This record gives sequence, structure tokens and C-alpha cells, in this order.
Amino acid sequence: MAYRSALIVGTGPGLSASLARLFARNGIAVTVAARRIDKLDSLCAETGAVAHACDAADPAAVAAMFEAVDARQGAPDVVVYNASGRVRGAVVDLDPEAVRKGLEVTAFGAFLVSQQAARRMLPAKQGAILLSGATAGVKGFANSSSFAMGKFALRGLAQSMAREMSPQGVHVAHFVIDGGIRSDARPVPNEAPDSLLDPDAIAETYWHVMHQHRSAWSWEVEVRPWVERF
Repeated sequence: MAYRSALIVGTGPGLSASLARLFARNGIAVTVAARRIDKLDSLCAETGAVAHACDAADPAAVAAMFEAVDARQGAPDVVVYNASGRVRGAVVDLDPEAVRKGLEVTAFGAFLVSQQAARRMLPAKQGAILLSGATAGVKGFANSSSFAMGKFALRGLAQSMAREMSPQGVHVAHFVIDGGIRSDARPVPNEAPDSLLDPDAIAETYWHVMHQHRSAWSWEVEVRPWVERF
């Protein structure tokens, strides 16, 4: 399908920014959403994207965001969920309230955004909902239980939605990002070239999945550096 309107939820300077640039280069109108949007000014200036402040774990805020996108650039036919929350530490030491908030962002927010996206895509029988997962959604690490819970839930949501909505024409895909993503704050070590994921390369993988023929759709794709153990 020819995509026209994109919504990226949980936008920061890494993968989401790469996706916004890729979408804009291909003529797709883009809305980028985050809890705080002051950090997105340069990205919006570069891509022509519109920033929308939104708490992804708030049902009313998510519904209002979609209504704003509908009015501005038409119902989004590709929606990316990149938001997540994590609390590090041993299970016995974790603050229950902090864990709850992290789960709300990582899992409940993904449900809210996916639900609104599905309500728009299913009548049209087309569209793509792309959920950004992590290694933690496949294996839980020590001192990372809250992040694992959220990412396991995200993966389950994606699998269930894919089975429910693929036969109705909506492509749901989950991406296991198995490794660290390079950034200005996290440069690739000189002695280990390409040992961190390039966000532009990850974005190209999302683009490929968006354009898969429906006779060969992927519901899950793993991406990892060539030196990453798995």
C-alpha cells in the first residue's frame, strides 16, 4: 500500500527520529509524539513533522492525539509505538509505584495506541501497526524484571493482534531490538566497529516490513549487531 500518514509515539533522538526522517523523505506526513516535545523542535524543522505532547498511558490523551492527527493529516495508516519505561534493581528493592508506571507506559500505552490505530485501519482493511520490542521481551535479565514484564506483555499484544487483524488486512509487526543502539551519547567503540545498532539501519528494516507482500508478512523480526550473542 502507499502510506500517507504516520504517527510515531515515544519519539526521541534515536530510532524514532530515523523513522521520521525516512517517512518524510518518502512523502509521508508525520506526527511525532512524546510526553515532552520541546526536545523535538529540530527534528520537526528537519522533517516537517508535527509534534504532539501525549501521555501514552492516558486513554483520554491518546484518543485526543489520534483525533488531532485525523484532523491534521488524515487517519494514520502506519503507527509506530516506541515508548517504554523501566526501573532497574532487584525485585525485593523495587518501588511498586515506579514499576506500575513503567508497565503502564510499556504495555498499557501500547494497547491504547494500538486500539485507536486499529479502529481506524480495520474499516479500511489496510495499515501497519509496528511495535518496538527489546531483548527483554524474549529473555528476562537479572535486576530488570519490570522492563521484562512490560516487553513480554508488548510481545504478547503484538502476537495476539497479528492473529486477529492480519486476516482483516492490517499488518501488525513486533521488532526485537537485540542490542544497544548507537547515539551521540553512546558512540560505537573504535575497536569494535558496527557493534551497536545503527538507528537508520533499524528504520530501513521497519520500512521493509511495512512493504512486505501480504502473502509473506512477518509478525516478528529480530535485529542485532553481527557480533551480538543470542
